[in-house]
Parts: sequence; structure tokens; C-alpha cells
Amino acid sequence: MGDPHGFLHIPFVPEPKRPPGQRLRDHKMIFELMPVDEVGRQARRCMNCGVPFCQHGCPVGNRIPRWNDLVGTDRWREALEQLHATNNFPEFTGYICPAPCEAACVLEINDDPVTIKQVELEIIERGWREGWVRPRPPESRSGRRVAVIGSGPAGLAAAAQLNSLGHAVTVYERSEAIGGLMRLGVPDFKLEKWVIDRRVEVLREEGIDFHTGTEIGSDVTVEDVLTGHDALVLTIGALRERPLDVPGAELGGVHFAMEYLAGRNRLIARAEGRDAGEPPEDPITATGKRVAVIGGGDTAADCVASALREQAVEVVQLDRYPRPDGSQTRELVDWPATPRRMPSTYALEEGGTRHFAETVTGLAGTDGRVQQLRGATVGEPPDFTPHECSEFLRPVDLVLVAVGFLGPEQPLVDALELALHTGGEIRADDFATTTSGVFTAGDARLGASLVVTAIDDGRKCATAVDQFLRTSRPGHRGDARSS
Repeated sequence: MGDPHGFLHIPFVPEPKRPPGQRLRDHKMIFELMPVDEVGRQARRCMNCGVPFCQHGCPVGNRIPRWNDLVGTDRWREALEQLHATNNFPEFTGYICPAPCEAACVLEINDDPVTIKQVELEIIERGWREGWVRPRPPESRSGRRVAVIGSGPAGLAAAAQLNSLGHAVTVYERSEAIGGLMRLGVPDFKLEKWVIDRRVEVLREEGIDFHTGTEIGSDVTVEDVLTGHDALVLTIGALRERPLDVPGAELGGVHFAMEYLAGRNRLIARAEGRDAGEPPEDPITATGKRVAVIGGGDTAADCVASALREQAVEVVQLDRYPRPDGSQTRELVDWPATPRRMPSTYALEEGGTRHFAETVTGLAGTDGRVQQLRGATVGEPPDFTPHECSEFLRPVDLVLVAVGFLGPEQPLVDALELALHTGGEIRADDFATTTSGVFTAGDARLGASLVVTAIDDGRKCATAVDQFLRTSRPGHRGDARSS
């Protein structure tokens, strides 16, 4: 432990962000890197706890005290090795993970936590700058072939792990570029796409074969994928969005959040000369409109921030949960839990208004276009019972629905004859689905979750697939059947 008293005399410094007024003028990332010397100081605030609750709170089990100590003693390359030991893509989590590790930091009990996310981000960014992140192809090949369908964080993590074990991995992505929702669902101002591209190039040089613009079931038949590979890993996400079940939801101007965000990302990519697939025929735009965002999670916040960048006249967010009673994690939940809501978000720092304990009860309009939102205030969860005489009306021109997801899309699930849980997620026992040789990971298995959770699930799925391949004959997916 470099400085056993660091947490006592080194003041906490929050992660740096560009000023709201500045970042609203472009689509560059809102977060900045902390100066290297300050990162080292912040790492020395780590108490190197005997029981590292931060590591327990991290879905991938990052060895946080180890690399904090290494950074605090200026051993950055060793810190990168420790970071990569548990996380294939620390740059993804360093930019967009909500940092449940910091909520679980022992300092959070009565003080500000260690800025774990900033330390992680500087470790990996220094690794890229110094050339320490480079292709490491396997020394030998197993002769086994694995198809990964879907290229989000779970699919990329599974592909990376399986490739490192010597299996030949082909990744199929139906969109125009690799990255899944990190590419199309997460706005550039949270994750610029060059961050994905540089990592994909390393994976490609390590031997992974990527096929974009390829939809299994139409461009390539399901049978061809099954017969051409010894195992299949399904990481297709949970993209069936939960509908808004109120009168008027069918009106024009009412859209799912991901439809809006994906369209925005494609338009920005096209403006920057990047591959953006087919542009939307009638792009959803918030420019000059009164916008209502329904939902209180990260996707809703991304919609608020995107609409503000489009210069919407007004952006109102309806969140049915009550206003958080406090502003610090330790005021909102019992340590080491992670709070469901914070009183503000990066998007609300930029403008817009969030209304707590409100829900939409109906939409109305003329000529098939939405013009009015009808709502009410509600009581505490889990019932959210509308209060009597609390109805209100708001004028709206665009409604963006971000109220959750219902599991993976059906066509591929049906074609592979996979069983589902009642919530819509693919049923899997140790990542093996009810169809032999077919595995699943990430949101498709767990339901919509965090990037860091998806990475962890993809890594664990790769271990299960590797064990399957070691106990089955090449070309015989039925030798080790799932139950």
C-alpha cells in the first residue's frame, strides 16, 4: 500500500466534464481525462481494504485495489495488465459505466469514494498512448469454429476470450458497423465511435473475423451458421422495447427511444464521413419541438441530451419514481448498494426538466399527429397509484418512449427453437440454451443491463463454450446436449 494515510489528507476530485454550455454545441464526449498526476494522487486515496467491497460491487470483479496501488506508485504498465486480467474493454467501461464500484467503496460510508472510474480510464488511455495495447493472437489454433451473433460488449467479450483460447471466431453483425448498442444506442457525446473502432482493429488483427451488414436468417441462413460452426453464441441484446400502453400511443410523433437514438447516431456518423448504413427516410427530429421523454433511466437521459443538442423548444422528462431524498449515494441507499436514481443527470445539467412521480395516462392530437400529453401524479412504488384530482395536460410535438425492454427480438429466437423465461429473456443453464451447441450471453440472457455486466457475461459464456468444445467432437454439436 503506497500511502496508508492517503484517504485522510488527499482531497477528493470529481471526474472532469466539459461545461454544459460548451458541450451542447457539438457531439464530442462530455467527459475529459483527469491530469495524470492527479490520477496518481486520487489512486492513493484507496485504503486497500482487507475485504475490497469495490471489487465485489464491480460486475467483472476488477482488481481495483491492486491497480490503484500500482498507479499510486507509478507502475502504469503493471496496472494495465491487472486491468486487462478481468476486463477486455476497460475503455468502454471507463467512459460509460455508472461505476457501481464507487458506490461500494468503503469511503462512501461517510466520505467521498475513490474516483475508481477515472483511474481505470487513465490506465487504459495511457496504455493506448504508450503502445502497450497491441494484438496478441493465440500461439496455436484448436481447429474448432465458433459463430458469435451480435457485436455488443457481450459478443465482443465472448469472441475475444474464445479467440484467445485458439478457437476460430466469426462475429456476425446485422448493422453497418461493430459495437451493438454502444454503436447505435449510446450517443457520441457519451462514447465517440473511434473508441470502439480502435479496439475492433486489435481484435481483427488477433484473428477474429467480422461480418457487418449480415443478418442471420436472411443474408445467411440459420442452418448454414449451425452446420458451419461447432458452437454458436447468441448475443443479440434485448431490443424489444416495452410499448407505451395508453390511448393515443399510435399517433404520429410518438417513437421508441432507440429508434430516435439510432437515427441520430447514423446521421452524425454520416455527417462525419463514417459508415452509417442507410439514412432514415424520414428522420425523427426534435428541432423546434416541444419534447416529452417518458422514463427515468439512462436511455431517457440520452434522449433528453440529444433533443437539447437539436435545439428543441422544450424538453420535459416524466419519471414515475419519487424524487430522491438526498444527493449523495450514502444518503439514497444503504452501503454498498447502488442507487436507482440520482437527483440529477449529465443531461439535466444541460437543460430540460425532470418531473418526478408523474406518469402519462394518454395522448391526443389532430390529423394523426400528437399534440397533447395527459398525465397524473402517482404514489410510491411498486404500485404507482395515480392520485385523485392530479391530472394535468401538456402540449407536445414529440414523445420519446424509454420505459424498458422485453427481451430479444423473436425471429432468430424462433428459428433456433429457443425456450424463453416469462420475462422474455432466453432460458439458459450455464449459458447453454435449450438447443444443443447454442449459447447466449448479455442482455439476451439477463435482460437489459450495464455494459460492464455484459462484458462479464460474455467472458463467462466463453468459458462455458470452451468446456463444451473440449467435450464434443468436431462437427457434432449434439454430443454434449444441454438440458
